[in-house]
Amino acid sequence: MDGVHARAEHCLRLADPAAKLAASARAAQDFAAGLLTVLTGAPPPEPIPVAGRPPRPRLVSPRALPRRGLGTPEGRLALLHAVAHIEFNAINLAWDAVYRFRGMPLEYYRDWIGVAADEARHFSLVQARMAEFGGSYGDFDAHDGLWEMAVKTADSCLARMALVPRVLEARGLDVTPGMIGRLRDVGDAASAEILEIILREEVAHVAAGSRWFAYCCAREGRDPDATFAALIAEHMRGAIKGPFNVDARLAAGFSVAELARLEAAA
Repeated sequence: MDGVHARAEHCLRLADPAAKLAASARAAQDFAAGLLTVLTGAPPPEPIPVAGRPPRPRLVSPRALPRRGLGTPEGRLALLHAVAHIEFNAINLAWDAVYRFRGMPLEYYRDWIGVAADEARHFSLVQARMAEFGGSYGDFDAHDGLWEMAVKTADSCLARMALVPRVLEARGLDVTPGMIGRLRDVGDAASAEILEIILREEVAHVAAGSRWFAYCCAREGRDPDATFAALIAEHMRGAIKGPFNVDARLAAGFSVAELARLEAAA
């Protein structure tokens, strides 16, 4: 019998994408089969300032990333690479949520192990499509904003659930429909279909963040709406952008009051 936290750390620290994908799929299978358990008395989590990732892509400031149109194969490959980078980071974020936050209900670990497996599958889909363009993960520069937020929220499950799935990852719910439309406009139905799969499944991932954010707020006796607004004010500094995919966000657990506050602040 293996421990959930130890397996999560193993997956998190793997740098080779193929090894991380395989380990993530195996861990999800083992958990579903009852071969992974939440062991009591496990050593506390260690700080992981840099998650396992390959030496490429080179990480730069978001401002240093060029904007490319989708009218050329290179432009579509650059878009796919950006999506692949988000999905690779999302694998690490899900495993870190399993590894770092102890004493949560079994359903919490079931949710985030499932998310890790989904994100690994998403990365595989995008990577395969990139290969059809003659590219691979690491061909373009990228930024590290998702993992930087993981480091900032390493000491609070409540803050992590609020700011990673419900802010950074929820942004994908807003922008992906437009990306899908632009890809279809230039005749790239194959890439658009992959993004449609990702968009559909990311609603459930953000919903997991909403569910466990509400759980953490209840556990700490805090009001969810007020706490979410305070965390955004503290950490995002006006970086919340609209427009918002209202239907997807409602399906992902956002309240009407939260959406109204976000729209007023955007």
